[in-house]
Amino acid sequence: MKNSRKTVMLAKMGMMAAIAVIFSLIHFPILPTAPFLEYEASDIPVLISAFAFGPLPGLVIGGVSILLHDMVFAPSSGPYGMIMHVIALASYVLVAGFIYRKFKTKKGAVIALIAGGLAVAAIMIPANIFVTPHFMGVPVAAVYDMLPTAIIPFNLIKATITIVLVFIIYKRISPFLHKW
Repeated sequence: MKNSRKTVMLAKMGMMAAIAVIFSLIHFPILPTAPFLEYEASDIPVLISAFAFGPLPGLVIGGVSILLHDMVFAPSSGPYGMIMHVIALASYVLVAGFIYRKFKTKKGAVIALIAGGLAVAAIMIPANIFVTPHFMGVPVAAVYDMLPTAIIPFNLIKATITIVLVFIIYKRISPFLHKW
């Protein structure tokens, strides 16, 4: 890659990280029974970045956006929320990004997004069992009770929202992201 292409790509990646930080301001609980589990829109530009630039640049953009958000806004969830977001986003971005890298079609995008969403739902089960008792000060048994009623449904609903929005947005902005 020529230096000018690298510079343009880095500028676009920086722009997508900034958009992800702005999108992180859009967050709301999905399930009234678990208001601490919030949908956060920042995953949308990060997944779009993984499709446009690859899974590893997408992961870097996600990490930078999470770090910047937490430094600027100091969320109440503290380091635990950041840890959980990193785990969820990394599993989504890596699975979806690597699949889409091999199958760059609409069908490939749908498969990649669904596989990434299912990966998040699966990975967040052990992540919640390990991290949530420390964060919420509850016994592990309470987390097991939340799995079928809150944690798994939340992750599946969150993934569905993200899948639909990424699918709608990506093809519309893809020409800009790929233009050098």
